Amino acid sequence: MVDHIKTIEDREERSRAARTIIQIMGNINPQIRDVGDFRHKLWDHLAIIADFDLDIDSPYPAPEISKLKEKPKQVPYKQGDIRYLHYGRIIELMIDAASEIEDGDEKVYLTNLIVNQMKKSYITWNRGQVNDEVIIGDMKLLSGGKLKMTEGVKILEVKDLLPPVKKKQQQGKPHGKQQNRQYKKKGHSRH
Repeated sequence: MVDHIKTIEDREERSRAARTIIQIMGNINPQIRDVGDFRHKLWDHLAIIADFDLDIDSPYPAPEISKLKEKPKQVPYKQGDIRYLHYGRIIELMIDAASEIEDGDEKVYLTNLIVNQMKKSYITWNRGQVNDEVIIGDMKLLSGGKLKMTEGVKILEVKDLLPPVKKKQQQGKPHGKQQNRQYKKKGHSRH
């Protein structure tokens, strides 16, 4: 359709045909109507599809070709080793941030959250039981001794940290004892 618009000589006729294509594009992708500037996006797409070679009266300026062809800037990732891969870099950053906070209720609360997250991460990657003393020791090591567990604060149990495993429901006809139970409930006898 866009190639056909390029062949239309009258500018008004071309612009009317372009508006029709924009309406069709909006009907084909109704989910983009949730986006605030979806009409602008559709006009940009039309310009890109036409290789920026479409002389029409557009309500929006065409996007710049140079901006479309330039490579995105590189995301700065922190380089270096992560001491415990199963905890990850975010836990290390959380520990660093909590270590800088003055002693008080907020630091105790953050320490408790961090320890529970560390235990959750440990269990997620190691699938075995973990001793709470290992987690507390790792936290002390990562914080340089700045974070300590307060007496009376308890680390959550594994069952509280991980979501429950959903059992799959049986599909199809029941077999064996389940089938026998159904017959007895209905008053049927198999023998």
